[in-house]
Amino acid sequence: MVLRTLAALALLAPALYAQSIPLQKIKINYPTRTGQVWPLYLAKEGGYFQKYGIDADLVFGIHPAGIAMVVSGEAVMTTYTLEQSMVASSKDGSLIALGSPFKKSLFALMANKAIANVRALRGKRLAVSQIGDAPYNYTVNLIGKAGLTPRDVQWIPTGGDVSTRAAALVGGRVDATMITAPVYFKLEEEGYKNFGNISDYDDIYAPSVYLFKKTTALENPKLVEALIKACAEAIKRFYDDKAFALKAYLAWDKQDPMDLERTYDHYAKVNTYERVPYILAPAVQYILDHPADERIAAQLRAYDFHKVIDNSVVDRLVKEGYFEKLFGPGVKQEEERKAKLAFR
Repeated sequence: MVLRTLAALALLAPALYAQSIPLQKIKINYPTRTGQVWPLYLAKEGGYFQKYGIDADLVFGIHPAGIAMVVSGEAVMTTYTLEQSMVASSKDGSLIALGSPFKKSLFALMANKAIANVRALRGKRLAVSQIGDAPYNYTVNLIGKAGLTPRDVQWIPTGGDVSTRAAALVGGRVDATMITAPVYFKLEEEGYKNFGNISDYDDIYAPSVYLFKKTTALENPKLVEALIKACAEAIKRFYDDKAFALKAYLAWDKQDPMDLERTYDHYAKVNTYERVPYILAPAVQYILDHPADERIAAQLRAYDFHKVIDNSVVDRLVKEGYFEKLFGPGVKQEEERKAKLAFR
């Protein structure tokens, strides 16, 4: 009896020891209330940050708040779009992107019921949060497929997130805007026009990246690795446990559960969350080829992004077999394919 008790205590000792160590308190910015940040919700609600000794406070703030928080040291990390990260990094070399966990959102160009097609948006008012933000650039790419340029429409900055842009459309203050799922599902039901989704186009790259300050990555490499691991385990939980994934999202952003389930099913079907989060060279090249304007184009062309995009942490985790242990041996082929496409 005594031996069995001692054996049980021995098994519990590591967990009890881990619980006795104070968690490292940090802030993480999430710049959007969309599927882009779903793994952060899962990592928080599923205890994956805590597993790695982190007490993470998730703080909402749309662009450029996240960049400012990371640069100032207020936040350790944000999950920004690659495009916004490249633009910011080319201005401020203190930032570094160390992985890419997300391919793209369900993001639709929604328009007033009376507008017939994309070409009919010429001269019309289009809402964005800010000129040059992600919704702006996605809009430019989508209207460009119909032959329109940024100068062919009127841009209306709203200063808010997707809810603010949706309210501007419904209130008649604008004629069209980019809206993420599941918000645009309701607009479709009300008769607003859906003029295309970035998920419909393989040639539109809109991934997110883990964005840190360089000094954070240099001084706290174990923290960076722990955050990437926590998010990877959250992504595995997303694919393995639909019920918990939905519950975790709803804890942070109240949505119609049926609409959220529709979003989940699409993301799961297309594997939008990356099991092996390399930042891909084709995605970087796409950003360089599709700048928001000529001023930004010149800024991006003049910058060496090898200074601020780094796949070495993911390389190390692949070499150590971390992703194979987490996702199983079937992920090996994905590792090899993505390693060849990774930005070097």
